[in-house]
Amino acid sequence: MAPYPNLERIGCPADVRALDRRELGTLASELRAFLIESVSKTGGHLSSNLGTVELTIALHHVFNTPHDRIVWDVGHQTYGHKVLTGRREAMTGLRHFGGISGFPRRCESEYDTFGTAHSSTSISAAVGMAVAARARGEDRHAIAVIGDGAMSAGMAFEALNNAGDMENLNLLVILNDNEMSISPPVGALTKILARMMSGSTYNTARRVGEKVLGVAPPVAELARKVEEYAKGMIGPGTLFEEFGFHYYGPIDGHDLDALIPTLQNLRKLKGPQFLHVITRKGQGYKLAEADPVLYHGVSKFDHTAGIQAGKGGGKLTYTQVFGDWLCDMAKVDPRVVGITPAMREGSGLVRFAREFPERYFDVGIAEQHAVTFAAGLACEGFVPVVAIYSTFLQRAYDQLIHDVALQNLPVVFAIDRGGLVGADGATHHGAFDLSFLACVPNLVVMAPTDEDECRQMLYTAVQHPGPSAVRYPRGSGNGTTPQAQMRALPIGKGEVVRRGRGVALLAFGSMLQVAREVAETLDATVANMRFVKPLDAELVAELAASHELVVTLEENAVIGGAGAEVARVIDGLAARPRVLRLGLPDRFIDHGDQAQLLASVGLDQAGILASIARATEAPERS
Repeated sequence: MAPYPNLERIGCPADVRALDRRELGTLASELRAFLIESVSKTGGHLSSNLGTVELTIALHHVFNTPHDRIVWDVGHQTYGHKVLTGRREAMTGLRHFGGISGFPRRCESEYDTFGTAHSSTSISAAVGMAVAARARGEDRHAIAVIGDGAMSAGMAFEALNNAGDMENLNLLVILNDNEMSISPPVGALTKILARMMSGSTYNTARRVGEKVLGVAPPVAELARKVEEYAKGMIGPGTLFEEFGFHYYGPIDGHDLDALIPTLQNLRKLKGPQFLHVITRKGQGYKLAEADPVLYHGVSKFDHTAGIQAGKGGGKLTYTQVFGDWLCDMAKVDPRVVGITPAMREGSGLVRFAREFPERYFDVGIAEQHAVTFAAGLACEGFVPVVAIYSTFLQRAYDQLIHDVALQNLPVVFAIDRGGLVGADGATHHGAFDLSFLACVPNLVVMAPTDEDECRQMLYTAVQHPGPSAVRYPRGSGNGTTPQAQMRALPIGKGEVVRRGRGVALLAFGSMLQVAREVAETLDATVANMRFVKPLDAELVAELAASHELVVTLEENAVIGGAGAEVARVIDGLAARPRVLRLGLPDRFIDHGDQAQLLASVGLDQAGILASIARATEAPERS
């Protein structure tokens, strides 16, 4: 890597605090250059991290971290924070198996005060830390850094509502306003923030007002009311002050000469404070500035040439299969609408948004609202399709049960990133959906084994009169070409794809291919179960009667998963073979290459064969 003489002097934030103001600008330039070079070699989040370089430096320069707590919302903007807190050399293993995480982790560093990766949790966590400090009588600050996209979530406002009613709370909320989350911003709040622009009008008026008040005290109250009214027209200050916060800003988040004195002044104040900073995603790297979405999450690339367009001809991803299917479905059924909680690109809805703008709804980072919004549409005869990552559906579980399933409404859940997702790690693995979905009454749960089956299952879901979920993995399948014609599959019916003897492998979703490979070695029977709920009990009974060992395979938590339902069915049969349930173990799986992770939990061919060998060698149960 290129030499970074000033950055290499920084071993911890105390070294940042030892620098004078003139040296901080040089440090910022080197840190930004280092991040561009480093992330281009490992992959990871780039645009968001380039946008917080100066803010990161300023926070560690002004506050006494880790005594003062910084909570980074989502956390995909913390690479600079990691570098400044002693992990510069570890960046070569960022998001790789055995390396450091792309998000804050408490077990990784004392400077990572709260583990994040899901949006809009920072203020709540910081409030808890500030209350704890107050209870102990400790002079400690808690700082939440939250983006404007994350501010659209209800949880952020729940925290503001709670904190603003508390006295003597050393809490600072920093709104990092870059006019983006991952997809372009949506919602009324983002429009309010967008009106701020540079904020120069408000800041100039405020300085003039202070001078006037100095010579004319009798008009102080009138000036205060005028200022409050002006703030309500020009910026969102009144909104946050009504929550009980003292609002400051907006200020330029890339100007250290503005950031540092402002933070130094805020550190002296008591009570909840709110600082609004304006930053730019991709700052300092022109390619990322021009296309921050493209450079949000990147694979390895040449940072001097930038990301090059692919040559094409590769396998379709499941995400692309979904996006194409939704457009095809919308052409033949005017009732179909698409809904996403701020994941247009990631969920494959770019084409749908362009071709059917009146039927496309990005509700912002508001998963709970997305699901109940869909329920309301379903009540009125529409067919809402909620495109959502498995890990984010967890945040709307109550709405799925109470507002959709309980009322048996025909909402389709297109669940992307089911199973292990790779470098994003434990916070983003879709490890639990089959377990938490299978126990919900009225809900049909499907898991496709290839691209065509995914398309046909999505069509099946639309034809079903109640709620349904199609859960598919990240990336591509085996290269099967989706058929243009759409057909509904018989609900609750699997199929035997290979006949063998002795061992029956019951594969759910992504595990079918490895099941076939294992079966060739063992001469085993393989069943593509297709449906997690309703389970094909007749097929289970047939295979149980003709095999000594039934093995269930799923890329989901083994506790409460599809295998548990197979075991329950077999327990009620006269013929009761041994049952071996294989899936994700009862622990959070770390980050790394998907193939490495599957091997690490025994879900590759070698691991499955070894598990079966141990099971067949074990003594018979009594």
